[in-house]
Amino acid sequence: MPNIKPVSDLRNYSDVLRDVAVGSPVFLTKNGRGRYAILDMEDYEKNAATLRSLQESEEEGKSGEN
Repeated sequence: MPNIKPVSDLRNYSDVLRDVAVGSPVFLTKNGRGRYAILDMEDYEKNAATLRSLQESEEEGKSGEN
């Protein structure tokens, strides 16, 4: 179950950050719509590595087409 909170809860940011864990981001809404996600650093690094890998694969694919 996703952890969704209004952005106004950041007034008590320590409570919001306490809910962030590996594999369990906190999603913040603004005016009832999803706006931000707070990730654990480990999750962020995994996502960044996956994106780098995908970009490298895409670049290799483009250079192989020529």
